[in-house]
Amino acid sequence: MALTDIKVRTAKPCSKAYKLTDGEGMHLLVHTNGSKYWRLQYRFGSKQKLLALGVYPEISLADARTRRDEAY
Repeated sequence: MALTDIKVRTAKPCSKAYKLTDGEGMHLLVHTNGSKYWRLQYRFGSKQKLLALGVYPEISLADARTRRDEAY
């Protein structure tokens, strides 16, 4: 299920870092201190890689999706 702006905005920190998935390998990583990072997981040469797309709220959900599409 795709993320919404409300889910991203209201994501609260927990005792462990967790991910909110959006689709096509993109997710929002919420750290224990409350910081939120956009990440893109992909495979290249049969190895899994991780690409940083930006920090929320500087990069909105729509901007992160645009960057994900540009990366593919």
